[in-house]
Amino acid sequence: MFQQIIALLVIAFFLARIFRQRKNNQVSRTEFLFWLVFWFLAAMIIVFIKKIDILVAGLGFSAAGIDVILYLTVAALFYMIFRLRIKLEKIDREITKIVREIAIKK
Repeated sequence: MFQQIIALLVIAFFLARIFRQRKNNQVSRTEFLFWLVFWFLAAMIIVFIKKIDILVAGLGFSAAGIDVILYLTVAALFYMIFRLRIKLEKIDREITKIVREIAIKK
């Protein structure tokens, strides 16, 4: 229970920061909504962790619910890194193309 309270306080801190950043126009509306949904889901997972444990056990997993959530999160992070890498490669190709065109003109 103590760990859940600490986790919820950390989430509240991050929510306060994201609201402050949105107020100061430091993040876009889309990014704000993404992080708002992310932290809201994280809070819901913490609040309903016992029910998630029961659901995961009912699905036949031998691990605790938090373990399964951790595995899914790691997989999602790897997917996001993959997408970021693709986007960076595209930007790199575009920069190379622009530099090449500028060099040819001079």
